[in-house]
Amino acid sequence: MKKIAICTFVVGFSFMGNAQQTNKGGSITGNMESTFQYLNEDTLIDADQPPSKGLLNTYINVFYTNGNFKAGMRLESYLPRIQGYPNRFDGTGIGMRYLGYENDFVDITVGSFYEQFGSGMIFRAYEDRQLGYDNLMDGGRVIVRPMDGVKIKGVYGKQRLSFQEGRIVHSDGITRGFDGEINFNSAFEKLKTKKLKVTLGGSFMSKYQVDDREDLVLPENVGSYGGRLKLRYGKFTLDGEYIIKEQDPSSDNNYNYNHGHAALFNFGYSRKGLGIILSAKSVDNMSYRSDRTSSLQDLFINYLPSMNKVHTYNLVASLYPYATQPVGEIAFQGEILYTIKRGSKLGGKYGTSLNLNYSTAYGPNRDVSEVNPLDSTGVAYSTGLFDISDSVYWQDINFNITRKFNKKFNLKLSYFNLVLNNDVAKVTGNATGLIKTNIGVIEAGYKINKKHSLRAELQALFLNKVEDKYSGERVTNDNGNWATVLVEYNVSPNWFFSIMDQYNYGNPDEALRLHYFYGSFGYIKDATRITFGYGRQRAGLFCVGGVCRFVPASNGLTVGFTQSF
Repeated sequence: MKKIAICTFVVGFSFMGNAQQTNKGGSITGNMESTFQYLNEDTLIDADQPPSKGLLNTYINVFYTNGNFKAGMRLESYLPRIQGYPNRFDGTGIGMRYLGYENDFVDITVGSFYEQFGSGMIFRAYEDRQLGYDNLMDGGRVIVRPMDGVKIKGVYGKQRLSFQEGRIVHSDGITRGFDGEINFNSAFEKLKTKKLKVTLGGSFMSKYQVDDREDLVLPENVGSYGGRLKLRYGKFTLDGEYIIKEQDPSSDNNYNYNHGHAALFNFGYSRKGLGIILSAKSVDNMSYRSDRTSSLQDLFINYLPSMNKVHTYNLVASLYPYATQPVGEIAFQGEILYTIKRGSKLGGKYGTSLNLNYSTAYGPNRDVSEVNPLDSTGVAYSTGLFDISDSVYWQDINFNITRKFNKKFNLKLSYFNLVLNNDVAKVTGNATGLIKTNIGVIEAGYKINKKHSLRAELQALFLNKVEDKYSGERVTNDNGNWATVLVEYNVSPNWFFSIMDQYNYGNPDEALRLHYFYGSFGYIKDATRITFGYGRQRAGLFCVGGVCRFVPASNGLTVGFTQSF
């Protein structure tokens, strides 16, 4: 039956592709992405060789439009899945498919779709292939635009849980909701020329899951609702969103009956040479899944934006990353970007860029003094909006300065001070409490000529020492200090080459003071990209936007291929 369905889609798209020759409005676009791994056993880093030796992930997207009509599908293949990908991916089949109709007034989609309400704190269906995360909705979506500046959305369906034996496996729960937004300046003629820009929105979501517990009385319908406001005046922006979640006992919150809340505020100011961003977030009991028994990253209805800056240097981004805590956190972030004018003594001929960023997260303060454990309401504590405790979850202070000295040479210096509470956001089994690190990075770029350029990075991570609970001596924390050297050579527009060495020179076990060499090169031609990489990669967490997955250690070959059409 699966093969028949695949063939039907392929034939159907082929027919539509031929039809476009006679219908000027028809077109087919798409892309392909494939990643192949051949892994070796490496006992020093606990890297295993899979029984199949070779691993393969492949995706082919095909999109068809003809006038107001649209259709699409994605063929997925895991033979078997690449290293570190969740075990919920297996087999070959259709992982996404939809039909739809769209004009200026209405947009209707039946089948698979991705969508987001507001910032995503109440609802976000999205895919992140790097994380192996895909919680698409299967069902129906309607978007109505009754007038300029007004948009109303409605969604109904089931979330994708996994992809097993080439078939989509859905959540047992049903998810449904609607969202409305109005841009007053677009909707009302008198406001179009006003300097103050105002956008107002509101959302409601609900999930349904059968109460299958005999020992508890669980709500089968759990709603969440909230609103948002965005203001823009000249160089200033201010936006905020507030969400309330009704009682939602689950494995995440130990089946308590507290309501949940999430609040997010952002302030921004920008002018030539200066940018300021301030953000604040308060979250309590906002784990919102279509299946109350799910864990890890499965079946989240909502998405809680992270308050920490996205880093790209490997020692900063991957050794001690912070994952957003949906059960509860209060976080703040501030960032200043300033460019010293070119031509000045400090700015030089091309100007000098400065960037200062600070982010932190704390646990919420939860008052249990007035809670009766025998109370039948099931309320476990009381807390308020931005009611902060003294429990530090995360802290990140970073600063960088970028200077272009001439047409050929540029330099970037960066410093990072990171604090991670490993008891809350656990990233290693070799440490407890707060992990404190200081990281320095020197990045240099040199343009040899119009086509050839070099880029190099030198990174060093220094880990705090901790007091041994038995001897009282200060000892090396976790795996100690690290260093990374990276060199890239680019031949524009087609070729690139790189070699990297991560060295755990400070490991307390001398036998584990290992080098993690990794070399790669690639070729780009129009819409085609081919990459080859070989070497060691250490175990750790890979995070994007506060969402993380564990990647085991590996040693071997990785080949990547992408193509758009």
